[in-house]
Amino acid sequence: MLNRVKELSEIERKVLLVLSDELISFENCSKLSLLPIDSVRRASAWLSEKDFAIMKESTEEKFVLTDLGNKALLEGLPESIFLSALSKLGGRASFSDLQKASKLSSQEFTAALGINKRKAFIVIVNGVIEETGVANDQPNSCENILQNVVDGKEIEDGLLLDLQKRGLVEKKLVTSRLIKISKNGGVAQKILSTSDIERTFDVSAPVPEIFAGKKTPYVQFLQQIRHKLVALGFEEVSAPLVVTEFYNFDVLFQPQNHPARTWTDSYQLLKPRVGSLPNKKIVSAIKSAHENGGVSKSKGWGYEWSESIASRAVPAMHGTAHSARQLVKGVKSPHKYFAIARCFRPDVLDATHLIEFNQMEGFVVGDDLNFKHLLGMLKDFAIEFAGAEKVKFFPDYYPFTEPSVQLSAKHPEMGWIEFAGAGMFRPEMLENLGIKGQAIAWGVGIDRLAMFKLGIKDIRYLFSEDIGYLRKASGVFLK
Repeated sequence: MLNRVKELSEIERKVLLVLSDELISFENCSKLSLLPIDSVRRASAWLSEKDFAIMKESTEEKFVLTDLGNKALLEGLPESIFLSALSKLGGRASFSDLQKASKLSSQEFTAALGINKRKAFIVIVNGVIEETGVANDQPNSCENILQNVVDGKEIEDGLLLDLQKRGLVEKKLVTSRLIKISKNGGVAQKILSTSDIERTFDVSAPVPEIFAGKKTPYVQFLQQIRHKLVALGFEEVSAPLVVTEFYNFDVLFQPQNHPARTWTDSYQLLKPRVGSLPNKKIVSAIKSAHENGGVSKSKGWGYEWSESIASRAVPAMHGTAHSARQLVKGVKSPHKYFAIARCFRPDVLDATHLIEFNQMEGFVVGDDLNFKHLLGMLKDFAIEFAGAEKVKFFPDYYPFTEPSVQLSAKHPEMGWIEFAGAGMFRPEMLENLGIKGQAIAWGVGIDRLAMFKLGIKDIRYLFSEDIGYLRKASGVFLK
């Protein structure tokens, strides 16, 4: 028993010392132990679990304050406010002056006038309200009675009925929790009363595991990529979820009859159906680029370009749409830009494919850039972000770059993986937008890159709601 007593907390000891064989309420226990009521509740529950105390519940019908009664107790009843305002006006005032001074509504003022007149607290002489002084002789104001209700004191039935009629009190079933000492508690109480016992702690006892709040590993990874690119001098551009086909395709010199623009390869929006295009000069330049090459030496695609098709709103299908938006908005040269973009494409969900995914997109503008610069930068990215040991380049095709290239990187554990697609923006894009020099661009499937860094074999786990996995998963830190 002594060891059990030593393990009692401070609040348990204080509650145990005031208990007896008689049931008492938590409120009384709080007063006797000088503990807050919440501490008494906790300590009582713990003592009951340890068989040092017995708790019981008692349900009875009691009068309690209504919302209106609580308001009256806090702010005062209209008749009290009425009398207080009259007293401040010297005990005599006109109806209009008193109502203005009391700040009562017309309904409250009329009710207060009737109550005070009926109780002979006031008289009306020649249209002027005067106090009689009778109210000063009343020992119990209505507010005092309301406080007695809160305190559980006995109140005359007539007074309670009057308060009930006024909607200030109501009858309710109230459950009270009571506590008394148990047989074991009596023994523990004697031990505490006769000696000064220090509390002991079992430091070898198991404790619940604490899971601190944290960002998901994938969000941490994206933030590290973002910080790394900013440190390398790149400027982040905005990447909205919805763009027009003008930015998603047309600025990128992708013809309007291209298969990728059909419903099988791209999503369409019901609302909004269309979006706004930039100024007419830009729109005219892109139209010319498609139809005849515009100011570039290209012959274009040789068809009649439609502004209505370009205006259609779509979920962004690739990060390059945001590069297009920045090119139209205007770029500095030399300068570096990037975006981490949410993209949407119809696909079959499996371990390596999602219909909603992220891309890390970027481009560099400069006067003396060439294809070798692009290959060198891609290699650095593969080593920096993927931890690749070796890289390979393969020829590829994209409507908006020429030449184009695919980068594959050899991961220490996963082997060769497709890492990025890249190329040099075509002159049909840059020259028709008035951009001089060259621009090298790339797009990285950052979701798959995160899979390798996080050791995940199913891409869907990047967005998992599996709380067990999220608690155990650790973040990835780039070098």
